[in-house]
Amino acid sequence: MTDEPGALGGAYWRMWTSSGLSNLADGVLKVALPLVALDFTRSPALIAGLAFAFTLPWLLFALPAGALVDRLDRRRAMLGANGVRAALLAGLALGVMFDVGSIWALYVVALGAGVAETIYDTSAQSILPQLVRRDQLSRANGRLYAAELSANEFVGPPLAGFLAAAGAFVALASPAGLWVVAVVVLLFVRGSFRVERGPRTTLRADIAEGLRFLWHNRLLRMFAVMVGVFNFATNATFAVFVLYAVGPGSAMGLSTQAFGVLLATLAGGSLVGSFAAEVAERKFGRSRVLWASIVGGALTVGVPALTGNPFLIGTAFFVGGVALVISNVVMVSLRQRITPDRLLGRLNSSHRLVAWGSRPLGAAAGGVLAQVLGLRSVFAIMAVVLLILLAGMRNLSDSAMAAAEREAG
Repeated sequence: MTDEPGALGGAYWRMWTSSGLSNLADGVLKVALPLVALDFTRSPALIAGLAFAFTLPWLLFALPAGALVDRLDRRRAMLGANGVRAALLAGLALGVMFDVGSIWALYVVALGAGVAETIYDTSAQSILPQLVRRDQLSRANGRLYAAELSANEFVGPPLAGFLAAAGAFVALASPAGLWVVAVVVLLFVRGSFRVERGPRTTLRADIAEGLRFLWHNRLLRMFAVMVGVFNFATNATFAVFVLYAVGPGSAMGLSTQAFGVLLATLAGGSLVGSFAAEVAERKFGRSRVLWASIVGGALTVGVPALTGNPFLIGTAFFVGGVALVISNVVMVSLRQRITPDRLLGRLNSSHRLVAWGSRPLGAAAGGVLAQVLGLRSVFAIMAVVLLILLAGMRNLSDSAMAAAEREAG
């Protein structure tokens, strides 16, 4: 950790670079998988099932992942997780090259990559307070979100469109290569990132301690529920959005390349939000920022119910991206400030069990609703679901968040 005022330090920036490369691989994969799947099926349920398989590990494996991250060296956990993801994608790419690929092979890889993601993401969020001072967390998170989101959402999706146009092998081998490079960069972050622990305990006891900490902290519990509902709605929408947007028979009629560019508008807003987060938090207050994120999210999922115009949808994506990332920086930074280091992995995983465990449920709901009621109904229903969150915002005041920080010391 650096002691220079204002400087985030070389170790932080090397981790930042590795995280950007890793998230670029994520961004390519999440778009490439459904595009490659179109060669095998046009079923909304099967296409949405890929998002379900990719996110299911957050429901099943999040809690053990958090307990492991608090026991292991967090940097080494990140290295191992990316190594596993690279190997899985390389194997799938070879299978496609030799014409033995199938929709079920995509499911297996999506599930395996999702399990590795639980380890990597929990470690990456938990290691940050070990790299920078706590008063630098808003800035460090903002810069990290800028790298992650620009790579994951801004560069990754359009790149995936072009790679998919070049062939399934190229689209799948590319993220594998990016994860390998991310591993190499992270090797240059020196030091030990294993946290001090008390008396030896069982994995079950560790998990229970993390869950209790989340449950007994009203603010963190509310954050988890809010993000869980938000992720349910957005995953229901984006699990089937490719069917609404891509191909001559779709409502929008976009090419794969244009689809990637459209998704990049969400990332463009996210990138702006990541740099604006520190200023917005200071100028408008954290409570107003959270209100704006809910409205922005409702715009993101709801506008496609009203129009297939890519410019209007792209504008809604951009606005939603700005609000979403600013609110994420606020919530993550607060969570890191008020949680002891020894509990941070378990707290992050407990939060994500609720907040991200809803993602596969949302993807499944989106597929079923689209199959039964049509694609536009998914967008309309999920916009209403998000707006309902505004009713719970009365208890999330700036004074309550400031008091939680003071109590944590």
